[in-house]
Amino acid sequence: MWTDEQREKYKRPGGGFPSDVTDAEWAVLGPLIPDATPGGRPRKTNMRSAMNAILFLLRTGCPWRYL
Repeated sequence: MWTDEQREKYKRPGGGFPSDVTDAEWAVLGPLIPDATPGGRPRKTNMRSAMNAILFLLRTGCPWRYL
């Protein structure tokens, strides 16, 4: 049964998807993503958005061709 404490912990503010990472989760995951390679093209992709997309696909099982 859900308690008020659990609801606060797992609440996803901002109207995003339930699979989106929270700030606390991103604090753990963010440092694990390597920086862009020096001398290459600057990174334009927001890594947090990319992680949200990966987690969305893992959760929903949506095939790429349907996106």
